[in-house]
Amino acid sequence: MDGLFIRSIEENMPLEMIYLADNHELSQRKLIVMEMNEEYIRAYCLLRKQVRTFKRENILSIMPETCLKKRHLH
Repeated sequence: MDGLFIRSIEENMPLEMIYLADNHELSQRKLIVMEMNEEYIRAYCLLRKQVRTFKRENILSIMPETCLKKRHLH
């Protein structure tokens, strides 16, 4: 996971994330990671058009945006 975060920071690469919020709601987000530490990532959320902070332990799935597009073309 760290490798994807670092690549997103360095290359402004969008990621697709499935996230479980503290209120137990699932959301799917497209984001570009800006910074990270052991507990959180700060990212620009392309859905909300705002910088958001996400708990790393609540990230259920993360992958490059292009992986999802390729998978859905079949």
